[in-house]
Amino acid sequence: MAQPDASLSGTFKLGGELSINRLGYGAMRITGDGVWGEPADPDEALRTLQRIPELNINFIDTADAYGPDISEWLIHKALHPYSGLVIATKGGLTRTGANQWIPVGRPEYLLQQVHKSLRNLAVEQLDLWQLHRIDPKVKKDEQFDAIKSMLDEGLIRYVGLSEVGVEDIQLAQKYFPVATVQNRYNFVDRKHEAVLDYCQQQGIGFIPWAPLDQGDLAASSSLLTDIAKEQQVSPSQVALAWLLKRSPVMLPIPGTSKVAHLEQNVSAANVTLSDEQFAKLDELGRNAG
Repeated sequence: MAQPDASLSGTFKLGGELSINRLGYGAMRITGDGVWGEPADPDEALRTLQRIPELNINFIDTADAYGPDISEWLIHKALHPYSGLVIATKGGLTRTGANQWIPVGRPEYLLQQVHKSLRNLAVEQLDLWQLHRIDPKVKKDEQFDAIKSMLDEGLIRYVGLSEVGVEDIQLAQKYFPVATVQNRYNFVDRKHEAVLDYCQQQGIGFIPWAPLDQGDLAASSSLLTDIAKEQQVSPSQVALAWLLKRSPVMLPIPGTSKVAHLEQNVSAANVTLSDEQFAKLDELGRNAG
């Protein structure tokens, strides 16, 4: 196979303006177990980050809750001043320990976290800031109004949402343009099909988190394995190629803390599925849901 090149995945314009290559990188895995603390191999994590621009990945997704702060710090250390890179981050989840994720959507907290991410990443404006979760204990209007204020102040350029339904997006759109939506979505986890379809209609980028968490069916699927053999690639590369073909607004962000795995993921951009292969995998994934 040719050298891995994320630019082969095609492009998408955030907010209709800022062009990125569709196959990006998710920076959650450059932390410790439970997305807590330092990575087991900090040097390899840094090498992985430094390899990103060489593979023509120009979209990196992180969050203040990854570590917490560790992911943003490592991105700064490895890649600042981010020439040609779009760094997206998230806020609205606080951490009390490994694998603990608690929504906090109070306006003053969201503002605090935006300022902290600005410091962590050493930038004057965040390219894309995403509300990590809508806090059910705080009125949605209050959360969205706070985000609009930060957008108006120029602290953030574009706004995204995470783990939301169509009605949430429509309400948020009354306060600000929604540039991206980041929901769990992969080959067999298809509960957000309606959200994806709405995003495509609206020109909103759809960032599928856990894009390679295909589950037992996908891992053992003879169809996935057969197509991978036909293409002379791995099943995970076929799964990513399927995502890229599913929608022009799809922005997969597979994550890893190892250079070799990063290169393998990016090589998915070289894979072209036939319409027949796509349709068969689509049917298999839908039936698994």
